[in-house]
Amino acid sequence: MLPLDPSADIGRRAWVNCPRCRDDRDCGVCRAGRTCRDHWRYLLANSGSLVHLQCPNCTHLWAEQTGFGAGGAGR
Repeated sequence: MLPLDPSADIGRRAWVNCPRCRDDRDCGVCRAGRTCRDHWRYLLANSGSLVHLQCPNCTHLWAEQTGFGAGGAGR
């Protein structure tokens, strides 16, 4: 298991599915699209609409294209 990234800050969070552990899959709050107090991810960095995330549960690191922000699909 990877260590938690040193830049991980609980004040910078995102509510997206972790592609590795999918710990949110049985959560009614997450399935309803609401902000869950348990299933959030560290938002490590972003570059326009590309976000870099880490799961606090399994420590998986990944990047995800959101389609929002500078250079996103919404433009």
